[in-house]
Amino acid sequence: MLRDLIGGPAKTIWVRHGLPPDDIGNLRLTEMPDPSVDSSFHLGTAAQTAIGLSALAAAHFHFLRTGEEEEVHVDARHAILEFNSETYYTIDGKLPEGKLLDELSDIFKTKDGYVRLHANFPHHKQGLLDILQCEPTKAAVAAALTEWSAEEFEAVAFQRHLCAAALRSFETMDMTPHGIYQANVNPVTITKIGDAPKRELVNLGNIQYALEGIRILDLTRVLAGPICGRTLAAHGADVLLVTSPYLPALTLLDVETSRGKRTTQLDLDKPSDAERLRTLLRDADVFVQSYRPGGLAARGFGPEDCAAARPGIVHASISAFSPGEPWEDVKSFDSLVQTLGGFNVQEAESYADYIREMAGEEEAAKLPPYRALPMRALDHAAGFLLAFGIAAALCKTATEGGSWEVRVTLGATLLWIRRFGNLHPVTAFGEGPPLPPRGVPLDPEIEAVSTTIERDPGDFGGRSGGEGGGEEVPGGQTMSVIRHAARFSGLQIREGKAPMRLDAHKPEWLP
Repeated sequence: MLRDLIGGPAKTIWVRHGLPPDDIGNLRLTEMPDPSVDSSFHLGTAAQTAIGLSALAAAHFHFLRTGEEEEVHVDARHAILEFNSETYYTIDGKLPEGKLLDELSDIFKTKDGYVRLHANFPHHKQGLLDILQCEPTKAAVAAALTEWSAEEFEAVAFQRHLCAAALRSFETMDMTPHGIYQANVNPVTITKIGDAPKRELVNLGNIQYALEGIRILDLTRVLAGPICGRTLAAHGADVLLVTSPYLPALTLLDVETSRGKRTTQLDLDKPSDAERLRTLLRDADVFVQSYRPGGLAARGFGPEDCAAARPGIVHASISAFSPGEPWEDVKSFDSLVQTLGGFNVQEAESYADYIREMAGEEEAAKLPPYRALPMRALDHAAGFLLAFGIAAALCKTATEGGSWEVRVTLGATLLWIRRFGNLHPVTAFGEGPPLPPRGVPLDPEIEAVSTTIERDPGDFGGRSGGEGGGEEVPGGQTMSVIRHAARFSGLQIREGKAPMRLDAHKPEWLP
C-alpha cells in the first residue's frame, strides 16, 4: 500500500500534464514516507511528492535546454520540516520578535458547533468585531459567538469578504455545493490560453541552476504563493516580488518567504506604477498572483491580458477555491480550509481513537472535537504544486509553444491529500515523530537541515526612497533557514540572500 502511495501521486500528476512518463524514474523519494510526523494524514507523502514534482519539472526544463538529465532526491522528513519552514528561521541567531497569529485567530464554540476565525490582518479583525459588536478580547469574542450558529456566522463573514470557517466533517462538507463541485477538481490545472511561437531554448553553457535565466513576476501574499516564488528562486529564476506599499503585510512570514527573491513595491492605483508593471511584464516569462479572483484582471493583468501583452507567458494563480464554484469569491487561509474541509474533525477523531486505545474512553472523552494539522500543510503543498505547474508550463512553451495558465487552490490541495486516506491512529500518533521544538539554539534536527544566508541590502542599501516603504526587520544581517529539501544529482540549489524588507530593489530586471 505504501509503495503504491510513493509512485502513485507523483506519476499521476506528472503524466496527466503530458510530461514524459519515463522521467518519473528520475524522482527518488523515501520508500516509506509515513508517518513522518504525528498526523493521521499521509503528510510525508504529500510533502515529498509536491517538493519532488516541483524540482523534477524544473529539471525537465533544464533537459530540454541542455539535453542533460538530472535525478531529484527528496527525503520525506526533511520535506516535512520544510513544510514548517516559517517556524524555524532565526535572524542574527535569535528568534524573531512578535507573534505569527493574532489571539483571535482561533476556534470558538458557537450555539450549535464551532467556528474558526482568521484575524491576522487588521481590517479582517475589525470586520469580524463589527459583526460581533464586542470588545477585541478573546473572552468577549467567545461570549458573542455563543449567540450565533456556526454556518450562519460563516455566511455573514463570507458576504463581507471576511475570514471565518464553520467546523465540518468530511461527510458534511461533501454535501455542500462546494463539496459537490470539488469532487472532480484536480490539484493542478494547466491550460493553453493563447498562441505563441515555441520558446527558443539556448544552452548558455555552464548552467548551474535549472531555471537560470527565467524571469518571474511574483504578485503573491501570505504563504502559499510566496512559497511558490521562493521555490522557483531556489531553482535559479530571477523572481521579482511586487507588493503594494498600502496593503498590510505579515512581516514574520514575508521575511522568510521572500528569501532568494528581489523585492519591490508598486501602487497599481497610480498610472505610472501600473505602466511600470506592464513594462516588466513584457520581458517576463511568468506572472504569478494570489489576489482574489478577478482582482488583478480588473486592473488589466488577467490571464488573457498578460498573454496578449506578452505572448508565450505563463500566468499562474493560487486561491482558496476554484473559479466558477459556489465559493469562488470567498477569502480563506490554510487554517480555515482545514476547518471547513473536514481535516480538523478527521484529525481529532483519529487522535481520540489513539488516546482511547492508549488511555481509555474517559481520557478520550475529554478531547475537543477538532485538531489542526501539525503545520500549514495545505499552504506548503499548494505552493510547491504551483511551482510544479509553472515549470511544467514553461516546458510546454518550448515543446508546443503558446501561452499557458496554471491554477492551484487550497481546496483542491486538501482533496488531493485526503485521497491518500488515513493512517491507523496508533501508527499516526504512536509512531509519527512530532515536529522539533522552536527555539535557540536550534534543535539538532533543525540545525542539520538548516543553512545561514546573508542579508541582501538591495538597490537602496536596504531602505527604499519610495513613498510607501516596506516594514523592515531591524538589525538583521544573517538568517538561519531550512534548506530546500530537493537535491539534484548535478544541478545546484540557490539558497540566495534575504532582502528582509518588501522594497529593497528597483522595479527592474537583472541584466
